[in-house]
Amino acid sequence: MPIHSPAIYTQRAFESHCHRSTHNMTLPISFPTRLSKIFCALILAATLGHLSPAFAQESAPPLRWGADSEGGAPFIFPDPRDPSKTLGFEVDLVAALAAELNREPVFVQNQWDGLVPGLRIDNYDIVVNGLEITPDREQEINFSIPYYVTFEQLTVRKDTYDINSLEDCNGKVVGTLKASLAERILQAQPNIEIRSYDGQITAYEDLALGRLDAVLMDHPIALYYGASNANLKFVGDAIGEMKYGIGLRKEDTALLQDINRALQRLIADGRLRTIYERWNMWTPRLAKFFNDDAPSNTPPEAWEAFLRENRLERTWQNKLQRYRDDYLPLLAKAAVTTIGLSISSMILAILFGLILALTRLYAVQPFSFLATFYIEAVRGTPLLVQLLFIYYALPQLVGIKLSPVVAAVAGLALNYAAYEAENYRAGILSIPRSQMEAALALGMTRWQALRHVIIPQALRLVIPPVTNDFISLIKDSSIVSVIAMVELTREYQRLAGIDFDYLGLGVVVAVMYFLIGLPFVRLAGWAEKKFSLDKRASAPIATH
Repeated sequence: MPIHSPAIYTQRAFESHCHRSTHNMTLPISFPTRLSKIFCALILAATLGHLSPAFAQESAPPLRWGADSEGGAPFIFPDPRDPSKTLGFEVDLVAALAAELNREPVFVQNQWDGLVPGLRIDNYDIVVNGLEITPDREQEINFSIPYYVTFEQLTVRKDTYDINSLEDCNGKVVGTLKASLAERILQAQPNIEIRSYDGQITAYEDLALGRLDAVLMDHPIALYYGASNANLKFVGDAIGEMKYGIGLRKEDTALLQDINRALQRLIADGRLRTIYERWNMWTPRLAKFFNDDAPSNTPPEAWEAFLRENRLERTWQNKLQRYRDDYLPLLAKAAVTTIGLSISSMILAILFGLILALTRLYAVQPFSFLATFYIEAVRGTPLLVQLLFIYYALPQLVGIKLSPVVAAVAGLALNYAAYEAENYRAGILSIPRSQMEAALALGMTRWQALRHVIIPQALRLVIPPVTNDFISLIKDSSIVSVIAMVELTREYQRLAGIDFDYLGLGVVVAVMYFLIGLPFVRLAGWAEKKFSLDKRASAPIATH
């Protein structure tokens, strides 16, 4: 039976009562009837407010949660059987949490080290991605009660015998996760060369390949990528303690209370423990923290499925089929994003770059100086810094909040406009001054001479460098993944983490980038020949 059915029945009963009351009245019906209807409506509204809170809940907004799907197991990672979907104990946790809040969970992709800045500018409502509760973070955001407690685990190769504790790592190269408790622990140790990684998967790959001497990461990560690898082993005791919490904005106090109550219910009725047992993450430390020492009765199905997928030997036929059915559609979708992003950005860069070049060459002060300053400032700072400023700093500075797509297009366009401006300036200056003088002698204004004589010739000259810049922009579009954009390179990284197939997918993605740029190279070559000055000069003169 639908949850709102009692309210429907109540409404029908009141309508029937009102109808009978007004039908049996012998008094004049105009005013009393209206009064009766108003009275019934007030009672009905009050009754619906008590009997059917689901009406308000049904219109509740979705619960947007931010995480990095490239982070890896057991937190959140692509489903090996359907890479368009995600798995992980935090996916299950958010689903249970959203059900308690009667809200629809909506996943928002963001890089791990940008999760807190993305939360602060309202890209999502909560962060659930192994976010450690630390004093520094508590100054920036609020945290829920801890939903998981764990420790740091040291992992080495099976043939390593001289490292048995953290103290033995002096003079060694140790990998860890960027901006984590493990990184801070390593920084406090003398003579350890630290290599910090954006993702956890590549650190254990480098350890297995001999590029690292050890890896220090959270125990759940070590369990899935260290203990599951036959070439690696755990050493030493548990190091430190950390608590994962759900991150929220400081002003979202009501949501914080709702989430805390929901987490307490999930802990009390054992649903949260069931999730952890499925992923083989229920530990004595966690049992003590939750005050739950009952014996386990849930098989680790998710953990076993992860091991089966990792140990599955795939033939080339299997891989080709997987590429065709699973990977290529996702890569093609990401390639469309890359193409649209690159074309939009380049069109804006060309237009704005031309304006900058003309302003620098012909505008009066201070406009010429401002154009020069903009060009030099943009060319002298990294594109990555500019993107982060546009996406994260502008909302805090002036309240301008841009979507990831708009911020990416704006960032690339504003950056490349500076380079295009220099191309146009060089092209304009290469036109002989006599051309301008002749145009002015014919009675043209300076603007008419630029529009009809100088700029058309300059545009023909700058076709080759503009084409090269466009090819560079296509490749630089991969940087926009730092502001929550999923384009071709980002999708490659995400999919390669499923089977650690960086070689095969890397070749596919390289070919896709080549095919994306090739038509534009051919088009530019055709345009260069079409508008070549030498060709126009050598054209036969028509005689009459």
